[in-house]
Amino acid sequence: MKILMVCLGNICRSPLADGLLRKKVADHKLNVEVDSAGTSSYHAGNAPDKRMILTANHRGISIENLKARAFKKSDFTDFDHIYVMDKSNLEDVLELAENESQASKVSLILNEINPTSDAEVPDPYFGGQDGFAQVYDLLNEATDQIIEKLKNKGI
Repeated sequence: MKILMVCLGNICRSPLADGLLRKKVADHKLNVEVDSAGTSSYHAGNAPDKRMILTANHRGISIENLKARAFKKSDFTDFDHIYVMDKSNLEDVLELAENESQASKVSLILNEINPTSDAEVPDPYFGGQDGFAQVYDLLNEATDQIIEKLKNKGI
């Protein structure tokens, strides 16, 4: 199983989701690969935002070695599921889908918590530290749900 996390720049939300899920996959000894990407290439090659690194580190999650990259069409082939952080990311990723099979791999990550809510993970980039903590809490809960689904599938 391969899972991709996607946000706009791949420096805040998706690397945190990536780091959270990687740690939980390792803790549960599941056979899952996790990666992250952005719908833009603004920050390609850069480490995650320092504020998100700090937020993650304070909670035992290491993301400082991740590097931002842009989402590419081949990600539809390379990954089994693609979680996006907000509706803009959803729209951008779905625009690149060439068929329904590819499109069916994409979903809003917070729908793991409330399946029909279509809730969005707020982008903390232009806000204060509280926004990063809020994003952590949301993604921690969503990745817990993803882990439960994977365990129930016997992965």
